[in-house]
Amino acid sequence: MNGNSVYRRTTNASLGAAIALTVLSAPALAASGGSGGGSSTPQCNAGWVYDKQKQVCVRKDAATDSDLYEQGRALAVAGEYEDALDLLTSVRNQNDSMVLTMIGYSKRKMGEVDEGIAYYHKALAIQPDNVLTREYLGEGYVMMGRIDLAQAELDQIGVICGVDCEQYRDLKAAIAGDPDW
Repeated sequence: MNGNSVYRRTTNASLGAAIALTVLSAPALAASGGSGGGSSTPQCNAGWVYDKQKQVCVRKDAATDSDLYEQGRALAVAGEYEDALDLLTSVRNQNDSMVLTMIGYSKRKMGEVDEGIAYYHKALAIQPDNVLTREYLGEGYVMMGRIDLAQAELDQIGVICGVDCEQYRDLKAAIAGDPDW
């Protein structure tokens, strides 16, 4: 064996160890390579969240509230309610009306309508003019058969943003029984 063979073997072994250490110490992206909800944020493995500023996956407990909310919202909109709740309930500021709204949305979509409505009420106590929260609250009332309460939310949305805003149109369709709402 000449000196070059030993050098190559040592270098290859060292390189292999360095690659293995890098792979084992860095969180892998999920196999899909994408994320729910059509966003361009990479999807990380369970327990990890994509940090936009660092452009890497970080442990959920090290993620910013903004990243947790954005990715939780994307999961909720994509129908991944349990995963969404995992991130949304990890947001440190649980007095954010949009965080509460998306927790309520996920709960309602999972069939826990009363609990979802309770979260919407908490969100509206913080931000009464949040038309998205009012739309989702109205949809919850439709699910409960309380069209009178849904209509009251529709009327309030009309006062806040008019009859041409998306939230007004969506809630109006739900009240009318449109199957696509």
